[in-house]
Formats: sequence, C-alpha cells, structure tokens
Amino acid sequence: MSVRDEILRANDAYAASFGDKATLALPPARGFAILTCMDARLDPAKYAGLAEGDAHVIRNAGGRASDDAIRSLVISYKLLGTAEWFVVHHTDCGMEFFTNDVIRGLLAQSLDTAELGPDGFTDVGSGPGSDAADDIDFLTIADTEGAVVEDVERIRNHPLVPSRIPVHGFVYDVRSGRLVEVAT
Repeated sequence: MSVRDEILRANDAYAASFGDKATLALPPARGFAILTCMDARLDPAKYAGLAEGDAHVIRNAGGRASDDAIRSLVISYKLLGTAEWFVVHHTDCGMEFFTNDVIRGLLAQSLDTAELGPDGFTDVGSGPGSDAADDIDFLTIADTEGAVVEDVERIRNHPLVPSRIPVHGFVYDVRSGRLVEVAT
C-alpha cells in the first residue's frame, strides 16, 4: 500500500467520526499561536495540550521567524484575534547540521536527496544541480537558545506586530518531551 493510500484510509476513519468539529469557530478558541519546527518528532498538540480549534500552529524548518512565518502571525492576530505567541525550537534540530554554504553547495551539485554521515551531509546525486539557492537564507541554527532569542526579538521588533502581544521563547527537548523557557 502506498503512503497516499494509507493517508486516504486514515482520513476515511477520521471523517467517519468527525462529529461536531464542523462547528468549530474560525478564530482559535484559546487565542494563541505557536511557531515551531516541522520536525516530525514534535507534536504541538501533545506538548502544548491542544485540541482541534484551540490554537494556530505555524511550522517551518527550524521554527524560524521567517518573513512568511511573521506574515502568518500577523494574520493570526489581526484577522483572527490571537493575543499571545510562542516560538518553540528544539534540541537535535536538523537545521544545526549545516550552513547556508553547505546546502547551497549540495544544491549546486544535484537536486537529489543528500545523505547525512558522521562528517555532515554528502551529495550522492548525479546532477544537474542549480545555483538558484545562492540568494536564499536558509536560517540555519548554530546555537539553539540564541536562535530562539533572535526569532523572538525579530517578531517583537517587526513593525506590524503590536507591543501588547507577548512573545515567549522555548526549547523543546526531544529526549524528555519538556519545554524549557528561554530568557528573551
């Protein structure tokens, strides 16, 4: 069975017991948003005690405060009323294992998936690659707590973000499941 078929089968089961979820309001019921990493080991619903309809969850590689993440947060408060935000990075993040130069070099060699070994990522593709990544800041992470502070400050200082919105920073520990607050 393909992954597609597995997803469709799971969706059939979910839809069969969907119940009154169709009546959930558009704005998040608990009035907050979480910006976090796309890492599959993180389940914001579980680590933050969320049910469907409770909060906005914005995910990207590293949980970084990119222009697009801030765009989503601005929409979240301006149009849907969130009044508190959380930035959650995590330990052992893949964004710590490379730099802009490394990923640009890998993409220039080929567009195939690279392999991670003891000495970092290695391109195993046969090409062609592309230099289209040369102007992209991949927002890699050299220091997890430092990146949380940087992202919280970037959000707080954005001209479209009102100062009344609290922005909290955390690191999720993938080994214990605990959120650790970062002084920002």
